[in-house]
Amino acid sequence: MFEKPSVADLREAAQKLGMTPSDAYLAAVEEIVTPIANAYDTLDKTPDELPAVKYPRGEFHLPAAAENPHGAWYVKTAIKGKAGGKLAGRRVALKDNICLAGVPMMIGAQLLDGYAPEIDATVVERVLDAGGDIAGKAVCEYFCVSGGSHTSASGPVHNPRKRGFSAGGSSSGCAALVAAGEVDMAIGGDQAGSIRIPASHCGIVGLKPTFGLVPYTGIALLEITIDTCGPMTANVADNAVLLEVIARPDGLDTRQRGVPVGWSTEALAGGNYRVKSDNGMEFLAKIGGRMRRYHIRVIPGDRVTIAVSPYDPTHGLIVFRGG
Repeated sequence: MFEKPSVADLREAAQKLGMTPSDAYLAAVEEIVTPIANAYDTLDKTPDELPAVKYPRGEFHLPAAAENPHGAWYVKTAIKGKAGGKLAGRRVALKDNICLAGVPMMIGAQLLDGYAPEIDATVVERVLDAGGDIAGKAVCEYFCVSGGSHTSASGPVHNPRKRGFSAGGSSSGCAALVAAGEVDMAIGGDQAGSIRIPASHCGIVGLKPTFGLVPYTGIALLEITIDTCGPMTANVADNAVLLEVIARPDGLDTRQRGVPVGWSTEALAGGNYRVKSDNGMEFLAKIGGRMRRYHIRVIPGDRVTIAVSPYDPTHGLIVFRGG
């Protein structure tokens, strides 16, 4: 709460700065500050219009080293979603810049230790509405500004594939937890590779959605014109399902302009698509991969790229690119 400074307060502040203003000057400053102080007072008295928290929180705890071998958990929870749904029975971790009401959020920085949001981010509510369980908050890098996994105040995140090696960042904990099989899915954030880098380091599927496709409401921002969040999963099918659950406008995020609605993974079963590649099938066979037949709907004129994980060649990511 902002308190209006008196003339005596202003004089004391000026003296600390080595200044000796006249009484007339201080009176003029007080007059200037008065409407500002009144505005702050009005703002303080205005009730917050916070969305209701739909699902009970239950217990949460900061895990000890014995139950956090990769250093990937910041806090563990057990928040149950609605019975049934596309994510029924799935355990989901959240990057620790995503608001989860009543649960600590540090964003990798000691400065925020002890802070707990009052709201659930839109993506949190959508996961719970779809029957998913929120298993906890995954460690992220210091204010999400690192492509490594060593800058969080809680300590380094180890790569589950090889301890002592980087898990990538800044969604380091998300990638490590999915790769270790501790959760089925995670929601990470990406401005300049923070989903894609750790996904590649840990050998999982990470997708940075089109800007604005997934609402960023209730997520700590880094840079408003590039902030993006998206799914991190063990396979492509789960990635598509999680994206379907969290994508679409929420009516709150003003960056969501012209976002398509009604998109569904059921579209993957609509129509035939003939694969044409430049030695792609031969390369896939050499690295131990195998093709499965999928029916996917493609807009005429689009190009399709299939990216294969070097850690598990049976997992590929279909990428649509216009033109």
